[in-house]
Amino acid sequence: MGVENGLEKFGAIDVAELLLTADIYNRTENLTEDDLPPNIRKHYFDVQTKSVKRPIYVTSADAQKIYGIENVKAVVKDLTFVAFEEFGSQLRLTVFDVAAKWFANQKDLARIKSNPTLAYFYENYDSLDVSYAEARKANKPLSADREWIDAKIKELCKDSKEAEDLLKLAYIKAPEDVRDNIAGLILTEDQKSEIEKMGKALKNRQYLREIGLYEIGKLLFVGPPGTGKTSTARALSSWFSLPIVEVRLSMITSQYLGETSKNIDKVFELAKRLSPCILLIDEFDFVAKTRTSDEHGAMKRAVNSLLKAIDEISLVEHGVLLLAATNHPQLLDYAAWRRFDKVLSFPLPDQDMRRMILDKVLSRIDADVDTAKLAAMTEGYSGSDLRLVIREAVLNALLEDRRHLTQEDLDISVDEFRRRISDYKRSVTA
Repeated sequence: MGVENGLEKFGAIDVAELLLTADIYNRTENLTEDDLPPNIRKHYFDVQTKSVKRPIYVTSADAQKIYGIENVKAVVKDLTFVAFEEFGSQLRLTVFDVAAKWFANQKDLARIKSNPTLAYFYENYDSLDVSYAEARKANKPLSADREWIDAKIKELCKDSKEAEDLLKLAYIKAPEDVRDNIAGLILTEDQKSEIEKMGKALKNRQYLREIGLYEIGKLLFVGPPGTGKTSTARALSSWFSLPIVEVRLSMITSQYLGETSKNIDKVFELAKRLSPCILLIDEFDFVAKTRTSDEHGAMKRAVNSLLKAIDEISLVEHGVLLLAATNHPQLLDYAAWRRFDKVLSFPLPDQDMRRMILDKVLSRIDADVDTAKLAAMTEGYSGSDLRLVIREAVLNALLEDRRHLTQEDLDISVDEFRRRISDYKRSVTA
């Protein structure tokens, strides 16, 4: 009985939050979709208008879907300020002030602070320590939702064949789909500084536009494979709550893509429509390989279209943060280099960085390991290499039904990795 009562109490708070949020949002015109918590916003999102239309009506099915409440009618039976209408199972507040006071008395400040619509109302209510600005800043915006991104793609692609061709050129991910995160990466001070600058530029686009500073937000990531170029770009999607459009340049040679230049233009148009967003062009050295080749005139024209599209897109004007990544910067000519306002180096990690990477990856594993020793043993290893070493050690331990890693496990894994690299080099030179 105690467990049931506890669940009903939390369910009552959930229902009250939903009803108060709907009521405040309905009658406050200056609140937008970005003021709604993602779970509520996603539920009421309208694909046709790509918005949350007013008024929001609340039914027991809505509460069940959003919060997982099994018996909504039982949950609200003791809430004197909630009316349950049998016809349509609609829920509504009978006396708003009573509901607002009851909710404040629950002392669930964390819930209010994570809901900008509630924070807007409670900021000046009964000395509650709530900031609407802080709640809004911490809330994921509408443009981060998968539902909004899918609606934009559907709008751009008038038929399924267009969508199919577009998605052959690009991966489109919502921040919620991205597994990489900034906290899981070991970054250099230069990389951290540039990320901070881009964050400030995104927040101050209007100011930058006013002072005529448009050449900001085109970064070229250069460095060996496995040093975190693509992972960092994806992590920025999560960090900035921006959708990311990843362009696979090698795909423009596909015989199935039809009019390649037109499709490239469509990718850039999609990025502009998803604004604000990140556009990542991977394998950027493919541009150089195509420009220096005597073959594939159509491909050369497509690459020239790509370079022109890069020239014409802007973080300040269009809200698109353009990132390009290459493992072979020496292949790029001046025409390619000059299109970026910043070249950010991703070098192989030094010994201190290797130790930090090892510490970070092993932090979630039961391990008795000297990471300083391992860092000294792995000169020339990329961050990706180090993760592979740990992965092999974990799998080898699981073969023995162990979840605890020893120094010997990692030493053996490093030796195995070295042999694999040596065998690969011999096969290439043979």
